[in-house]
Amino acid sequence: MPYPAFTLHRAYKTRGAGEPMHAHDEAQLTFAATGMVQVHTGAGRWLVPPQLGVWIPAGVQHHVEVLSDAELWMVHWDPAAARAWAPPTRLDRAFALRITPLMRTLLAVAFNSAMSADKTELVVRLMLHELTETAHAPTFLPLPTGATGKRIAAVAAGDVRNRLSVAEIASRAATSVRTLSRVFLTETGLTFKTWRQRARIVHAMDSLARGKAIAQVASELGFASTASFSSAFRQVTATTPSAFLEPSA
Repeated sequence: MPYPAFTLHRAYKTRGAGEPMHAHDEAQLTFAATGMVQVHTGAGRWLVPPQLGVWIPAGVQHHVEVLSDAELWMVHWDPAAARAWAPPTRLDRAFALRITPLMRTLLAVAFNSAMSADKTELVVRLMLHELTETAHAPTFLPLPTGATGKRIAAVAAGDVRNRLSVAEIASRAATSVRTLSRVFLTETGLTFKTWRQRARIVHAMDSLARGKAIAQVASELGFASTASFSSAFRQVTATTPSAFLEPSA
């Protein structure tokens, strides 16, 4: 549904579908009403299950990978309208957000084709304000930008069972522990310990989204039990693995 300053679009995507890296002239909010997608940018990647959405500013290169059959609701804003309608904070970079009950209602109302254009515009304006006040969701895995950081990340990503010490990872990446710590904090905004934990859980989210059982994922990631896996998962996501793929109320 096109309007002068924004566009509403609903799409149905099958598992395995994807798009090449591209950018839009408009800012974009993507909400997975059902299913799960993974969004990649040069800065990192986000997993987007039904209770989350992802904001992509205008001009940001990205591509979307569909992990399970998904119904996607997308709102595109003209950049000038987004700047005029929203507070000038937080919308200048991509992020994932929890879809609050208010945002879910706004989306449902906006996609009601029987509503007048004037009312739809008011709803879409309110969405931008809600975006600026909603907490970021911890499903984003930032990626280092330099050669050293990328080597470290590659070694750590290959150690999903968490068996290597920090010193061993640094050695395999041909760097020191001190440099490892400095590079990750500078280039990702996270300590290496926090990044490593999040990478492990993001890997788990991906596996769960692809249909693997919780016990299988826990075992593959080297957790002693499903209980310890659930505890680590909750520390990062504030929810349990069993609840992760369920739509929010």
